Amino acid sequence: MHIQLPPPSASRMFNALDASGGQSAEPEPGRGLALDSHTLLRGHKTVTIVHNGASYRLQATKLGKLILTK
Repeated sequence: MHIQLPPPSASRMFNALDASGGQSAEPEPGRGLALDSHTLLRGHKTVTIVHNGASYRLQATKLGKLILTK
């Protein structure tokens, strides 16, 4: 399954969900956009992220860790 998130635009800011499920404040300066891992994984154990033409695999482990491999 290939999920593509829309690119951010000047008129729209993506806010990650905080632990309570509500909208978080804008990201801290210098830290960039913050996304909850559940937003990226959307109920799956793995997702593929394409960056500069290369595919990376983001995987959630049984212990709740994340592994990113090329």
